[in-house]
Amino acid sequence: MSAILAQKTYTVEEYLAMERSLLEGKCEFVDGQIFAMVGASREHNLIGVNITRELSNQLKGKSCEAYANDMRVKAAKAKGYHYPDIVVVCSKPEFEDGQMDTLLNPTVLVEILSSSTEAYDRGGKFAAYRKIQSLHEYLLVSQEEPFIERYVRQGEAWVLTETAGLDGLVKLDAIGCVLAMSEVYYGVFNIPLVGKLNDPVGIQE
Repeated sequence: MSAILAQKTYTVEEYLAMERSLLEGKCEFVDGQIFAMVGASREHNLIGVNITRELSNQLKGKSCEAYANDMRVKAAKAKGYHYPDIVVVCSKPEFEDGQMDTLLNPTVLVEILSSSTEAYDRGGKFAAYRKIQSLHEYLLVSQEEPFIERYVRQGEAWVLTETAGLDGLVKLDAIGCVLAMSEVYYGVFNIPLVGKLNDPVGIQE
């Protein structure tokens, strides 16, 4: 989340009208305030592309859809609107209205942490996401080190498991996928999958 656009309170209708009129950029909406989203770091972008690629490949042929960056989500009875870094829905997508740009029933949400958003991703944003009844798993992905926190809904509770290092696997039971940490962090910190350091194609002398 970035700086607030203006010190005034907006209605949901005003927010959606503004969002849908923007040619570039996107904004989140929380408690009547509109927040402009800003660009991401190299590491953030690489991790996002890597996760999206892995999920898309594994979901091919399944009744699931994966969206990166631009799918807005909200809980059906909530007024806050957010943009997760990655969204997966594994049932028929349900949208707030005919514009089909606000998803109500995500199955998995992924946020890639940054210093400016980490506290909110863990706090207020996760609190909003927990109101989405269809949500089963929530990932918080570090861009500072190979480290992923996975929250799984179990009844009214959310259970945390942590995966660290490039040899680990993160299982997403709700969608039948597995994220290899080496794939998630491919190209990040100049760590290739194979071959020598700084040799992303793995050419051996």
